[in-house]
Amino acid sequence: MKKYIAEAIGTFAIVFCGTGAIIINQETNGTITHPGIAIVFGLIVMAMIYAFGNVSGAHFNPAVSIAFTLANKFNVRQLIPYIISQLSGAILASVLLRYLFPLNKLLGATIPAGSDMQSFILEGVLSFLLMLVILHVVHKETTLAGLAIGSVILLEAMFAGPICGASMNPARSIAPAFISFHFEHLWIYIVAPVSGAMLAVVAWNFSKV
Repeated sequence: MKKYIAEAIGTFAIVFCGTGAIIINQETNGTITHPGIAIVFGLIVMAMIYAFGNVSGAHFNPAVSIAFTLANKFNVRQLIPYIISQLSGAILASVLLRYLFPLNKLLGATIPAGSDMQSFILEGVLSFLLMLVILHVVHKETTLAGLAIGSVILLEAMFAGPICGASMNPARSIAPAFISFHFEHLWIYIVAPVSGAMLAVVAWNFSKV
């Protein structure tokens, strides 16, 4: 249960702070700015990895849990409970944000700025790169894992966020979509991150040393 609670709390924090930054930026006419939002996402992921990495492995992302299972780094029997924990934490964060900002329309939901295919490809590539870094730093068991992973998320959110939202995490996208009732593009942010993360496992198997 400690692992599941850690996953729920970590995912809650990521969605609450990350999508909260998007909402507050909208509510305050851009005071946080896009770079600020990217920094928030990178820092909160890094902080939660250091907080819970030794408890649950700090997945906080269904795509990561699926990829770890495919890479034989995670017990398949724990996959569904992990995903349920991640989704529960994310949804709780979006519910709280709805209470705090009842007039906000999207609650930080990921919406493509261009075509669906453009965002699908971007999300797939971003998730591939993120998962590849995760697999390599976890494989080496480096104490800099949180910094490396948080930096990749910050980098990817910084340059791709204005087009695709740079979710890379189905739980992060599902929660605000469900609470704000905006499901029209949700499939992109479920299929692309999972596909990209799974492809990263294939690449990791060839590139690991």
